[in-house]
Amino acid sequence: MFRSGLAALVVAAAACAGALLPVPPVEAPTHRAAVQAPAAPEPLAGKVIVIDPGHQLGNARFPSEINRLVPAGGFRKPCNTTGASTNNGYPEATFTWQVARLLQSRLTGLGAKVVLTRTSNRLDRWGPCVDVRGRRGNALGADLKISLHGDGSYAGGPGFHVITPPRDRAARRLALDVRAGLHARRLPYAGYIAGGDGLDVRGDLGTLNLSAMPAVMVELGNMRSAADARRMTTPRGRSSYAAGLTRGIRVFLAR
Repeated sequence: MFRSGLAALVVAAAACAGALLPVPPVEAPTHRAAVQAPAAPEPLAGKVIVIDPGHQLGNARFPSEINRLVPAGGFRKPCNTTGASTNNGYPEATFTWQVARLLQSRLTGLGAKVVLTRTSNRLDRWGPCVDVRGRRGNALGADLKISLHGDGSYAGGPGFHVITPPRDRAARRLALDVRAGLHARRLPYAGYIAGGDGLDVRGDLGTLNLSAMPAVMVELGNMRSAADARRMTTPRGRSSYAAGLTRGIRVFLAR
């Protein structure tokens, strides 16, 4: 009985002593935030680029509309033309449209705002006219314009060339950079025009003359050449054109 009472007193004393001891604080679980690397800056953020896919699929169905004379930079010329095609009937309008969309995707992925001079490729549409294409982007303060075409020269001459308006140093620099970008994709210069160096100067193109920004026209290949036609009609070939154009544009805008 005594021992039981003594044991009870010891337990009670220990309990009281424990009540007086400081209780260590309970640490709240820590949630270490995942460390994320800062997003890489978009190299073309803030840039505005105009892409002009040449012609329109339905132009041939609207002869009176596309033959109407419009301003072209100090003179007047027909609104537009039907465009070329490969020997198997692949239209220039479709080729330029498909390359333009690929180029648009690449440039927007790099942060640029891209404006197209036409937003469809349809047989029931025509235009826009060259004066509308030339002025597109002027009000936006666009950084550059690139007009896409496929040449329809004689059957034996493959290769691309870049056209600039006369006496425009900025357009000349853009042309040189675009030429280098395409050539880096192992695309040959057109040997049948302007000395075979891939550059030409023309003052008769309203799309270039009416642009308030550096503007060039690129004949990406000769649609009458079997070698160029094979490249133009394959997804891989069109992707190569878009990659070369993107490279040239990036170099120009990085200056």
